[in-house]
Amino acid sequence: MIKVAIVGCQGRMGQRLCALASEHKDLQLVALVESPDRPDVPESAYGVKISKDIAAIKGADVLIDFTVPDATMKNLKACLQYRVRMVVGTTGFTAEQDDVIQEASRRLGIVRSSNMAVGVNVLFGLLRKMAEALKGYGVSITETHHIHKLDAPSGTAKTLGEIVQNASSMQHIPIESVREGEVVGYHQVTFESPVDTIKISHNAKTRDMFAEGALVAAKFVAYKDNGLYNMQEVLGLA
Repeated sequence: MIKVAIVGCQGRMGQRLCALASEHKDLQLVALVESPDRPDVPESAYGVKISKDIAAIKGADVLIDFTVPDATMKNLKACLQYRVRMVVGTTGFTAEQDDVIQEASRRLGIVRSSNMAVGVNVLFGLLRKMAEALKGYGVSITETHHIHKLDAPSGTAKTLGEIVQNASSMQHIPIESVREGEVVGYHQVTFESPVDTIKISHNAKTRDMFAEGALVAAKFVAYKDNGLYNMQEVLGLA
């Protein structure tokens, strides 16, 4: 049984993580943490007390974190202190914060991905093959998310751009970011030539796809003492 802690448990992703984790027979929710600044937090959820102290994660095998960069940095320190592995779905880190995560992975197992969804990670693999085969094409990316999303472009859009850059000779991939309504997440990559247009896209219907992917990652990293892994490695696609 893998003991799981979830931080930001009352947020959109946190609530879905809790609900889905409770359905996995090989996972046990042992700690739920929420920000001291969040109002109207219930005393418990799924039979687990909700704490406003990150020290509550002590004794867990894995912490799942879909918060904001500054909060993730604080949670990372606690994971190092209590030897709790991490699944990081947070995006928008600075280069300096990236270095901190990289350094921490020398002592801790960490899965970090701009997108935890299995379908999106299959898309990453397909895009790599397309970019290698269509090197003469112009490429552009469009991403749309809900109005509450803080970072733009999205972490997924940045990853899509990096994949194209690494697989082709293009130095800059234009990304258009749209924030409207309650869109969970839509990404489209367009390849354009004088003779044709090719589009590949992914539309997220619910946040459950991200949550389920994070739980797959938690099961993977629970047995890793150290190292920084991405979802391509978790799914055996790398």
